[in-house]
Amino acid sequence: MFSGSLVAIVTPMTADGGLDLPAWDRLLDFHAREGTHGIVVAGTTGESPTLSEDETAELTARAVERCRGKVKVIVGCGTHSTAGTVARTRSLSRLGVDAVMLVTPYYSRPPQEGLYRHFMAAAGASEVPVILYNVPSRTAVDLLPATIAHLARNPQFVAVKEATGSTKRAREIIDACPPGFTLLSGDDATAIELMAAGAHGVISVSANVAPRSMHDACAAALAGDWVKARAIDQILQPLHKELFVEANPIPVKWAVARMGLIGNAIRLPLVELPTAHQDTVLRAMRTAGVTLEERAA
Repeated sequence: MFSGSLVAIVTPMTADGGLDLPAWDRLLDFHAREGTHGIVVAGTTGESPTLSEDETAELTARAVERCRGKVKVIVGCGTHSTAGTVARTRSLSRLGVDAVMLVTPYYSRPPQEGLYRHFMAAAGASEVPVILYNVPSRTAVDLLPATIAHLARNPQFVAVKEATGSTKRAREIIDACPPGFTLLSGDDATAIELMAAGAHGVISVSANVAPRSMHDACAAALAGDWVKARAIDQILQPLHKELFVEANPIPVKWAVARMGLIGNAIRLPLVELPTAHQDTVLRAMRTAGVTLEERAA
């Protein structure tokens, strides 16, 4: 159901902090043209902690309308609160999306049984398939393969975005889960190697900046052309690295702004990319063949 290059899309904002909806439409059209297979609205790359539920719903509804028949739309519904996650999942899953994505509850560090019950409660409120999201470096809790496999017995759960970057972990998940349950990488730098281990694609930060190259690398990997997939991936490796020179999504929003697709606005507590890092990100973009807007950095 979900494979290839899916983008954890940035949320464009105006200088006064509002949503930039014309820029949002441009971004959606850009990804449809460039071959992106799916768009994840209101992930952490989309600054989900700063978005109200009404804003998330507006972004999602516009994405569903604009991408229908062209690109799959997934919306992030996860919070640190089970009750809040259930409520968001119930309302956002009714907007015509292809799936919801649920991150592990951050900060509170629940045990595996708590994670299992949390996700089961949210899945019960969803009208569409559910993608799990494990990113322990950001949430301080690790959804273990045995727990993923336990959840995957419920057909409501169709995939996991696994962001540890570990091929060993990828194989453990694949071996533990039933056939048809999909592993998606959540780490650009190791995505092709996770696909070699059995993942079916990536939910990508770099696809915001180099969507066609990410599409081509994933398509080659899915076709078993590992020489081509790894050759493209090698060119993208500096981009994968430098888009994390500051906390995500600070560098990637700046990069998409340098492409002329959005303005360089971001909500506190995040701030704009410091000048000291801008040349580093620009070099990585040029290495990846990204077309830049002709203006000063």
